[in-house]
Amino acid sequence: MERTEVVLGNVKGEIQLFSDDKKAGKMDISVIKNKLTVYHTEVDEEYAGKGFAKLLLNKLVSYARENDLKIVPLCPYVHAQFKRNPEEYNDIWFKKEI
Repeated sequence: MERTEVVLGNVKGEIQLFSDDKKAGKMDISVIKNKLTVYHTEVDEEYAGKGFAKLLLNKLVSYARENDLKIVPLCPYVHAQFKRNPEEYNDIWFKKEI
């Protein structure tokens, strides 16, 4: 059974994914004011190819929506997912204004 949780200190933290109580993956994040920056997504090799990165992304997105945050996708995986599915993430995707 998989579960995700958000562990956040003052500013930095991570979204953790557990499979049968073993840590299977994480996302490194920070929250400052109304922006949630995601830096890195990592899934243990043992769990590769099982959709665990998507589970982490889903938790990230739901957390952002629940807390009225905009996501700054510095993580290549998250940025690629946002670019592939802009309509799904447009409401929470922080895009720099030029």
